Amino acid sequence: MRPSGRDVSEMRPISIETGVTKHAEGSCMIRMGDTHVLCTASLEPRVPPFLKNSGLGWVTAEYGMLPRSTGSRMRREATTGKQGGRTVEIQRLIGRSLRAGVDRVALGERQITVDCDVIQADGGTRCAAITGGWVALRLAVNKLLKAGDVISDPLIDPVAAVSCGMYAGQPVLDLDYPEDSEAGVDGNFVMTGSGRLIEVQMSAEGATFSRKEMDTLLELAETGVNSLVAAQKAAVEG
Repeated sequence: MRPSGRDVSEMRPISIETGVTKHAEGSCMIRMGDTHVLCTASLEPRVPPFLKNSGLGWVTAEYGMLPRSTGSRMRREATTGKQGGRTVEIQRLIGRSLRAGVDRVALGERQITVDCDVIQADGGTRCAAITGGWVALRLAVNKLLKAGDVISDPLIDPVAAVSCGMYAGQPVLDLDYPEDSEAGVDGNFVMTGSGRLIEVQMSAEGATFSRKEMDTLLELAETGVNSLVAAQKAAVEG
C-alpha cells in the first residue's frame, strides 16, 4: 500500500493555472499533489554571445526553492553567494528538456528564460518544473505568434516529465516525498507529447533493478506523461 493510498499507476491530482503573474509573457502555477511550482517565461530580444548572428534562438531555465517550501526552513542560496550543485543540475535539466521541443531556427535570434520557483515541495519538483515550464513557454510563444514576430510555430512538441520508482518492492508512478525518500530505485522520465524520450535519470538507492523492472517503470512513465500532456493542452487552450 502506498502511503497516499493511491494505486501503483495513479498520478497525484494535477492542476495548471495560467496567467498567474502580471508581467511575464507566459506564466502558470502547476500543482502535482502537494508539490506546487510557479513557472514564468520571459522573452528577450537577444541571445547569448555564442549564438550571436547564428539565426538560432535559445531557451534556458533557472530553478529555486523558497525557504519554507520544505518541512524545515532552507537558507536562500543568495545568502551563501552561490547556487548549490543540486540547483545547477536541475536547472540545466529543465533548460535542455525544454529546448528539445523547440525549433530554434523558427524561434529566431531571441531568448526565452523559464524561471521555476518551488513554492511547496512534496517530491517531483524537477518534473513539475519541466511540465509547468513548457506551459509558460507555450504561452510566451503564443504572444510571439499573435504579434507576427515569428512566422511558424517554434514549439514542435509538448514536453513533460514524471517520476517513477520501486517502492516497497513494487513499481509506482509519480512519487511523493514519503515514497521518494524510501524508494529502492528512483527515476525521472522526460518525454515529448509524441512519446519520444528526452532524458531518463535512474539510480538505485540501496537496491538494484532488473531490465524488466526498468521497462515497467518506462511504461508507467508513458502513462503519466500522457496525463500531463493532456493537462498542459487543456491549460493552454482553456
